[in-house]
Amino acid sequence: MRRIPDVAGTTVPVQLGDGGQLSGWPVLVFAVGLALVVILWVRKVRGAILLSIVAATVLAIVMEAIGDFGSAVDSPTGWALNVPSFPNQVVDLPDFGTLGEFSLIGSFDRIGVVAALLLVFTLMLADFFDTMGTMTAIGAEAGLLDEDGTPPHTQRILIVDSIAAAAGGAAGVSSNTSYIESASGVGEGARTGLASIMTGVLFLLSMLLAPLVNVIPSEAAVPALVLVGFLMMQQITGIDWDDVEIAIPAFLTIVLMPFTYSITVGIGAGFLAYVLIKVVRGKVGEVHVLMWVVAAAFLVYFLIDPLTRLLT
Repeated sequence: MRRIPDVAGTTVPVQLGDGGQLSGWPVLVFAVGLALVVILWVRKVRGAILLSIVAATVLAIVMEAIGDFGSAVDSPTGWALNVPSFPNQVVDLPDFGTLGEFSLIGSFDRIGVVAALLLVFTLMLADFFDTMGTMTAIGAEAGLLDEDGTPPHTQRILIVDSIAAAAGGAAGVSSNTSYIESASGVGEGARTGLASIMTGVLFLLSMLLAPLVNVIPSEAAVPALVLVGFLMMQQITGIDWDDVEIAIPAFLTIVLMPFTYSITVGIGAGFLAYVLIKVVRGKVGEVHVLMWVVAAAFLVYFLIDPLTRLLT
């Protein structure tokens, strides 16, 4: 795992406040937002997450207007991503300048066939298993998995996600895919898919309201993700921690996802660990052929950089 240094001298790219200390008013916004979302959630208030984000954003705007703390680029106690201040205009026209600006075979001309194929393989594997992990976790949170732990209509979900990812690339935007943050909607009671349609409509509206959406600082939004993490951790009670063949791969999967900021890396480590443990315990026959194929694909995925250097 690559070392990611930071000002605190730790290898984990996450810290609270400045040097591990709760210093700076923006951190107070996070703390207040976290306390508020927990209070509203345990009190079973509908829309607890949304209400906490709005309240924390209002607090952030007021605090910035009074203290003028600025960005973390200028001061370690400033706002992490964006400085919360009410915009000069609430509505603005979106920029479609990147729409359709792509070339299907441009990568093959620029970096060569082998490198392009390895790149496509990496993106496909990452997107596929990110989606698999997300829909399984959200399906478990919603109580929609079957007796084998499989989400319903898996093929349909993967087709929609694949088309969306391709459409996102054609539109020149970040990959359109399923996100684990959808668990916040499930936590509020979403089950039928209507919430997803409403989310899509609101995203379309946010194109016009981008200046207003940009007001929300990360300190106001992150508490919602903390609650989402709690919802996801509730699922580990179904793991048999006494069975090392299951427990060790599960542990690696759970730990490496946040440490590497990648669902794919966590799942890949879990697959490889599962196959390895089965082999060393003399249970090769219990490993399904598909598991071998997936494990080999993940091995290539983890070795993609040296393989690219070797082959190109």
